[in-house]
Amino acid sequence: MTTDRLAPRLRRMRWWDIDAVHAVEQQLFPHDAWTPEMFWSELAGVPETRWYVVAELGDRLVGYAGLMVVPPEADVQTVAVAREAQRGGIGQRLLAALAAQARSRGCRTLMLEVAADNTAAQRMYLADGFETVARRSRYYPDGTDAIVMRRRLSAEVPGD
Repeated sequence: MTTDRLAPRLRRMRWWDIDAVHAVEQQLFPHDAWTPEMFWSELAGVPETRWYVVAELGDRLVGYAGLMVVPPEADVQTVAVAREAQRGGIGQRLLAALAAQARSRGCRTLMLEVAADNTAAQRMYLADGFETVARRSRYYPDGTDAIVMRRRLSAEVPGD
């Protein structure tokens, strides 16, 4: 499937997306995948502080991202793109949607943690204006360190 020439459609995640989201989650993170219950909790728990979006190519869900908002800061909970759809700009589109949502809710800073061995994601975040601010030892269940990154959000129109 060639995905690099197709533009993904982004829309808010709904409960009926959880099975497809979980399938991508298991593909990408087999040892520490979020459970369906975790996604249910994120969607239902505190809607005023959470926002999740999915990316579709045609009728196929190929990515998702989530945000926790506690102004003046927002935290990227997750960003994932199915392997066969990676390197087509979908991750950047999802990240831009999260930043726009955070900005629209009055946040000035966007934070995230990324696995220290996930250099591809780190490059994407750096290209998007994130900076490395800390390292958390043995943050992930498998003992991998996390790199903490921050992006300052401007007061400009969303999508800048």
